[in-house]
Amino acid sequence: MATPKENLLDWLNDAHAMEQQAEKMLKAQAERLEHYPVLKTRIEQHLEETLGQQKLVEQCIRRLGGSPSMLKDMAGKLMAFGQAMGGMAMSDEVVKGAMSGYVFENLEIASYTVLIEAAKVAGDVETQQACEQILPQEIAMADWLRDHLPQITAAFLERSANPHTEAKR
Repeated sequence: MATPKENLLDWLNDAHAMEQQAEKMLKAQAERLEHYPVLKTRIEQHLEETLGQQKLVEQCIRRLGGSPSMLKDMAGKLMAFGQAMGGMAMSDEVVKGAMSGYVFENLEIASYTVLIEAAKVAGDVETQQACEQILPQEIAMADWLRDHLPQITAAFLERSANPHTEAKR
């Protein structure tokens, strides 16, 4: 059995690895986007938010006497690398990347929702506040992606139908 604080620390390490994965995915996606400037700008903005989120989560881990799990962080980075490599092979990379981003943002929303409650139960107000600061950023990115999926799709389809333009990224 684990105490609420032990579970909280474990889940914070999961969140740190998740943010490491997000950083790699966002960087790879932003670097590859050429023909979708609005999407690229929003991804770069969220990348900056993600770097701040990593710091907040790491501060919580360290305050609780832990350190980020190198194993979990490495696993997150490897997953992001695999996703980036897979995306490069797709002819509809931008659409699949936006869809994957939306799904990933919802995973982050669920994770921070759990962390907020775990921090409350563990009596860790600082971690609760840090996660409450992060959660709206994840919700905003998920909402943005959901709202822009139709535009991204339409732009891709228009570019894809033209034999003289590249559509995938």
